[in-house]
Amino acid sequence: MSDSTVTEPGGREDAAVPRAVTGEVPRGLLGRLRRPRRPRLWFEILLIAVSYWTYSLIRNAVPEQRAAALRNADWIWRTEHGLGIAVEQSVNHAVNSVTWLIIGMNYYYATLHFVITIGVLVWLYRWHPGRYAATRLVLFATTGVALVGYYLFPLAPPRLMGGGHFVDTVSVHHTWGSMASGDLKHMSNQYAAMPSMHIGWSLWCGLTVFALASVPWVRVLGLLYPAATLLVIVATANHFWLDAVGGVLCLTFGFAVARVWYGSLPHALPRLVPARAAPAQALSP
Repeated sequence: MSDSTVTEPGGREDAAVPRAVTGEVPRGLLGRLRRPRRPRLWFEILLIAVSYWTYSLIRNAVPEQRAAALRNADWIWRTEHGLGIAVEQSVNHAVNSVTWLIIGMNYYYATLHFVITIGVLVWLYRWHPGRYAATRLVLFATTGVALVGYYLFPLAPPRLMGGGHFVDTVSVHHTWGSMASGDLKHMSNQYAAMPSMHIGWSLWCGLTVFALASVPWVRVLGLLYPAATLLVIVATANHFWLDAVGGVLCLTFGFAVARVWYGSLPHALPRLVPARAAPAQALSP
């Protein structure tokens, strides 16, 4: 039997996709779970809320291990010096000298991490239902493996390094900022800087928009978003460059999980959910 296609409004058809994601009903419970289906709004809201609550609970329950986190920060800083990329302090001081810019970055760090990610999920749900579950799986797997990093490698952010001379921009400028600074710091694990989920999530957003958006300037914005986020996390002294590398590695793991589960990367799945195949009619004797 040939692979099926999905006809979209206007007559355009998606390219043929692997048998595992076509309209054929897979055999068994596992097969049905791996088949893209139309997401249900109430379930997605509940799933995202519970998942984020669980992620925050586990992340903040990881022992803060201050001594180990500071030792690891010193090691990261020495390693970056050895690689010739230890310019975080210069970036932090330079941007901090421009008050309006650093205040804007503080609010960027505190808000867009959630706003843009939720916005991309809503966009996927509305316009790419066939790709929604697979793309959401990438995000969840990325976040899940990050928890392992927080447990195995506690890391102090640059702003908490002893003798690092970094500026905690939220405290200095008295802005409402991240939960890792100011009055909210006691509600969050201060030593969970590796990997950076600001990078993991923003790159997930950027690649998703770049791969699926049809408007060229929107695709460009998709790529600019993680690049801007990288500058922000360094300028606000919340992360080292290598924390960003950790975020990229976590995202790579997330895409690998989705590839194994669905047999294809999310962008290669059909945009619309394939219709179920009609049951075969029994032949009369």
